[in-house]
Amino acid sequence: MTARRRPAADEAAARASVVDAMRRLDAIGLNRGSTGNASVRWAHGGRPGMLVTPTGSDAVSLRPQDLCWVGDDGAFEGPWAPSSEWRLHQAAYAARPELAAVLHTHAEHATALGCIGRGLPAFHYMVAVAGGDDVPLVPYAGFGSVALAQGVAQALRSRLACLLAQHGLVSAGRTMAQALAVMIEVESLARTYLLALSAGTPSILDAGEMARVVEKFTGYGRKRQAR
Repeated sequence: MTARRRPAADEAAARASVVDAMRRLDAIGLNRGSTGNASVRWAHGGRPGMLVTPTGSDAVSLRPQDLCWVGDDGAFEGPWAPSSEWRLHQAAYAARPELAAVLHTHAEHATALGCIGRGLPAFHYMVAVAGGDDVPLVPYAGFGSVALAQGVAQALRSRLACLLAQHGLVSAGRTMAQALAVMIEVESLARTYLLALSAGTPSILDAGEMARVVEKFTGYGRKRQAR
């Protein structure tokens, strides 16, 4: 019987980043049970693809070795079937080659906005964390469907987050840390926006101001280059 190959150290780190993100989201209440999923872009044996959480998994029991590898051609490898939302993740990577991590949750406030047919407009300058002057709403499509994946891909072509009508929230990043930070901030903004709506009609920042904020955010949190 052939011994199972142990993952290389960098693959182990990639797998751990997915598990850690899911546990973090669970701990802060942005995810619960088996509702969310996460992935990182990962080539396997020279074949492009991703490592994604398995179907029906929860943060408490999830282990790095439980992740499923899904190739760009749709081939699966792993002990479990991939999340039912694997197409959503795959479509996000296809739309944005520079992205390396994608998260999807049913975070309560973002989901509530999606259930009343609203995305996030530029009511607060921090909306720019998602890369533009809004966080768009993807029209409803059944979970796991090609139509939903296509909607997410379209929304993420110029953003790092989108709300899903009657469903939840998706965030992405060049790193898992960025995808997680965007997820947390957008959910916080969704809560604030709902509070503002309950008090009146929020004012909206103009496109010029949001463009300036987005430009400032391009260098936010980065080290200065040595001269």
